[in-house]
Amino acid sequence: MADFDERRSLLGDGDEGSFSGRQVAREPGRTMPAICDPSHLLHRVVVLIFMCFLGFGSYFCYDNPAALQTQVTQDLNLNTAKFMQLYAWYSWPNVVLCFLGGFLIDRVFGIRLGTIIFSLFVCVGQVIFAAGALCNRFWLMEMGRFVFGIGGESLAVAQNTYAVNWFKGKELNLVFGLQLSMARLGSTVNMNIMGWVYSEVAVAVGSSGYTTLGISLMIAAGTCVFSLLCALVLAFFDKRAERILQKELGKTGEVIKLTDVKDFSTSLWLIFIICVFYYVAIFPFIGQGQVFFIEKFNFSPAQARAINSIVYIISAPASPILGFIVDKTGRNVGWVFTAVIATLAAHMMLAFTFWTPWIAMSLLGVSYSLLACALWPMVAFVVPEHQLGTAYGFMQSIQNLGLAVIAIVVGVIVDLRGYLVLEVFFCACICIALMAVVALYFVDYLKGGGLNWSAAARAKLQKETSPDAEPKRQPSTVTQGEHARLAPMSAFGLRNRYLSRLGAQLPDHCSTHLSSLAHRSVLK
Repeated sequence: MADFDERRSLLGDGDEGSFSGRQVAREPGRTMPAICDPSHLLHRVVVLIFMCFLGFGSYFCYDNPAALQTQVTQDLNLNTAKFMQLYAWYSWPNVVLCFLGGFLIDRVFGIRLGTIIFSLFVCVGQVIFAAGALCNRFWLMEMGRFVFGIGGESLAVAQNTYAVNWFKGKELNLVFGLQLSMARLGSTVNMNIMGWVYSEVAVAVGSSGYTTLGISLMIAAGTCVFSLLCALVLAFFDKRAERILQKELGKTGEVIKLTDVKDFSTSLWLIFIICVFYYVAIFPFIGQGQVFFIEKFNFSPAQARAINSIVYIISAPASPILGFIVDKTGRNVGWVFTAVIATLAAHMMLAFTFWTPWIAMSLLGVSYSLLACALWPMVAFVVPEHQLGTAYGFMQSIQNLGLAVIAIVVGVIVDLRGYLVLEVFFCACICIALMAVVALYFVDYLKGGGLNWSAAARAKLQKETSPDAEPKRQPSTVTQGEHARLAPMSAFGLRNRYLSRLGAQLPDHCSTHLSSLAHRSVLK
């Protein structure tokens, strides 16, 4: 019976009106309004609103330096190398914390306390960052970005854990899409409003300078306080749901074992290479893009901020749509190849032409969204389930290591050689990612081509490994003793049969767990 329930959960079946498949424990004869009933969709929609705003402050403040690049460099008398250190200091702690965030939520703090603690880190980090600007102490600003980074990535893990705990099946796909859109909204609002905030503060203070910059960044910290309030509200809702529904605490399900690294396949290492060399040509470019557009295209600061935010503006609505297309068509490697080629074309247009950058940036926004939808799910096809936590944690860790190192390199290149050499450098990074995609295609082809199967082929395979297909493979005549030994296949067994047909390497001993890390970096 337990295995049958596991199968229903794997296939997305079950009572849609129940909360994670559990019945509500109510007193006899007592009814509860829909908006107060944790098992009802209306109540969960209310929870979803707070869930989406949980990371709004983090994503809003992450690109504060990019939105105020000219103000930061002028008011604090910084060169580009020093400016890009603000992004490097955010990434350094996450080289390690990507492995520890889920563990801290599962084993140390719990989802509710963990979310509040990580939200506090984000708030405190932004306040320290703003105080450093207010006092004209750049080392204090770097410390603030380091503290901010400690909370930022782990808060995304907590956000995904809440989503998995409150939603399931097809609802979960929509929830992750909405969270991704809200993350992009936070980045977009930051890019387009912080320049105006700085101008208004300068008028109120009477002049521009580091004091005005510090006050502007302190105002931005208000969004982090708002997200902290959302964390407190979510903790209340989750505690209440635990009492009413008699459910267990939500967990990330991550099982991090560094010894699993030695079992990673060639396909997985190629996916890591694509991830690192693609994203280092996106986030560092956006981080210093404002001055690039001002210097090359003679844009005003407001125009430069607007064009620099177009990647996030497009990504907000495009990510759910492109994710739906990838789900329906399959062919993940083909979509990744298309995204990398489009990104290379966008950077070449920015480097070697004076065409309106709206074309290149729009193309960059679409290709960036497409790659996120096609690349990250492939990890689940090439590693067994018990290694997902390690694989996604390692992928996120080396991504942050790459971002930290390249942020420093970008600053040095701009100061010494200028933006043309920088764009050539970005094109070179994309070319390395492109070669890794081609290599991945051939490696996967030699193993059966599972990563690039169509959605119809994958659906056929899933149907063959489904519980309904089991009786067809059983012998027609069995003795009573043999029949007693024919136990139904568990959900974990079904998934591993599917992965083995795709060519994934499955060790002899496997342990069951789930991982929310698959969705974390996409939200970045």
